[in-house]
Amino acid sequence: MANQKEKAESDVKQAEEQAPEPQAAAPEQAKDPLAELLGRAQNAYSAYIEAQKEVAKGYKQQQQQLEKAYKRAEKEANNAYEQAIQEALRTREKTQQKADESYEKARERAIELYQESLRQAEEARKNTVDETMNGYQESVRDAVNARNKSIDKAWRMSQESGEQAWAIFQGGKSAEETPD
Repeated sequence: MANQKEKAESDVKQAEEQAPEPQAAAPEQAKDPLAELLGRAQNAYSAYIEAQKEVAKGYKQQQQQLEKAYKRAEKEANNAYEQAIQEALRTREKTQQKADESYEKARERAIELYQESLRQAEEARKNTVDETMNGYQESVRDAVNARNKSIDKAWRMSQESGEQAWAIFQGGKSAEETPD
């Protein structure tokens, strides 16, 4: 585009330099067909030079319009870019806020589950301790009962053995037969 503009400007300058200057009031001569043809050629060339100037002017105007269109497109692209950035920031903030909310909910739920697990563990421990204590107390009662039975049995056997020994000592009389 720039090359065409430069070429057009160069052609216009060259044509202006080569164009002959219009002759001042030429004496009225007989109309010569060659002179007339030369006059028409000069007029055509002048028209051509004028057309070249118009084309160069058209190129300049087109270039200015293209520059305006480019500036307008650039401005619109920058506006669209800014809007996209702003929207991306809003989306990021919303997403981050949702992520923070989800994290808080999950954290609270985890704490609740932890506390529930801890409560259940404490309850299980208490139940185990209670069962162990009940088993211990039952074992102690059983041991006390067994001890008491063993002592009673040993006492009875001791008594019977003593009575038998006394009976043997007395010569076969039982303790019931002897006077006190």
